[in-house]
Amino acid sequence: MGRARGSRGNGGSSSGDWMASAVKRPGAFKAKAQAAGKSVSQYANQVTAPDSTASPLTKKQGNLAKTFAKYRP
Repeated sequence: MGRARGSRGNGGSSSGDWMASAVKRPGAFKAKAQAAGKSVSQYANQVTAPDSTASPLTKKQGNLAKTFAKYRP
């Protein structure tokens, strides 16, 4: 039998657990955004733009911030 649709094979943990495990450096991206004088969402849009010169890590953090924003109520 195959796995259930949407399952990541993580032993049946709740859907929000992946979010906690995705964050490696809590608060780091927010600190970068504040240092740049922008909100987290503004900074995420800036660093994920195609012409951005941000580091690969910062771009990944920006993409994660955009993903998390989709889950906000």
